[in-house]
Amino acid sequence: MRVYKTTSTTTGALALAAALLAAVTACAHGPADTTPDEGKAPGKEARSPFTLVATGDILPHDSVIEQAGRDAGGDGHDFAPMLAGVKPVISAADLAICHVETSFGPAGGPYTGYPSFASPPQIAAAVEATGYDSCSTASNHTLDSGFPGVRRTLDALDAAGVAHTGSARTPAEAQRPALLEAGGAIVAQLAYTYGTNGISAPPDKPWAVNITDPERIVSDARRARRAGADVVVVSLHWGTEWQDAPDAAQRRLARELTASRSAGAPDVDLILGTHAHVPQAYEKVNGTWVVYGMGDQIAGRMINHAGERDPRGNQGTIGRFTFSPPDPGSARWRVTKAEFLPQLMDHESAGPPRVVDLNAELADGDAPEHYERVRDRIGDVVLSRGAEADGLTTPR
Repeated sequence: MRVYKTTSTTTGALALAAALLAAVTACAHGPADTTPDEGKAPGKEARSPFTLVATGDILPHDSVIEQAGRDAGGDGHDFAPMLAGVKPVISAADLAICHVETSFGPAGGPYTGYPSFASPPQIAAAVEATGYDSCSTASNHTLDSGFPGVRRTLDALDAAGVAHTGSARTPAEAQRPALLEAGGAIVAQLAYTYGTNGISAPPDKPWAVNITDPERIVSDARRARRAGADVVVVSLHWGTEWQDAPDAAQRRLARELTASRSAGAPDVDLILGTHAHVPQAYEKVNGTWVVYGMGDQIAGRMINHAGERDPRGNQGTIGRFTFSPPDPGSARWRVTKAEFLPQLMDHESAGPPRVVDLNAELADGDAPEHYERVRDRIGDVVLSRGAEADGLTTPR
């Protein structure tokens, strides 16, 4: 996998084209390959199927920050142990996408959880160590620490070698998706949020976070296509918190985006949803896979709007999609295999809280009793809109 870096000060298609054709590359799963094969331009390698995995909200509450401090032995914060249980799945994928919901505080703190988050920047190193290549950063908490928080977050992800999209430090950066490569395909990731909890971007920096606008999303997707992107993935922070079913606005936007076409082909190839705190359904809409909500990946013991402890807030899924090269006579890559893996941030078992791959734990035959119940509940929600009939499976 290659992550295309660009420092171009131009915007739109010119910036994307420069990144696709001339950017220095950095590989998140291995040494950087900065010397293209003779006669082979970046992004033009032999085409082969690739896997893309994606996960939900990384939302470090105070208890999570404290646990990361203990996992670091009292010297800083280490979030990698929390994610070790899903590292085999994440690192094995050709592309892996996470969602950093919060902005980062300054080195040394102070760090805070809900309601106004300022997270330790060591999260960036943890997602890289787990195998993530890119993260969406547009959420209702993106501006909790103002523009300095946006800058710190993106600086930390850059330092860790993790691509990002959804928030920006400059107008030019706001125009660029994360540009990735796998299987000889260029993959553009775009990200947007429904809002920022009433916190406005600075008047001179209205571009600091991408706000959901259907026309803009389609325009951005088409611009990425014109510049050479083979696959466009859209990350959306949307929906109604604590609601298992996608709401009317989610369904409407999913229909609108997946119906958008250029030259008869879809403008968007995959939609990945976050924000609801609970797993939501997967559904094929107009022939395109939509994950309405992946649920939280990292979070403390969640309290719902009724003020009650709600274990659903620590449940989630890993979406895994295999993209295959275009058929003869077609220009578009397509999803040929769609899977979900139930995961849980386990606060109930003995030991420190950890994110676990429920299928893997249950296959080992020595899992806590509640794992099977949680796995089955997640499966019921994920399949609630007929995804199984469209081919969605879960490995057992």
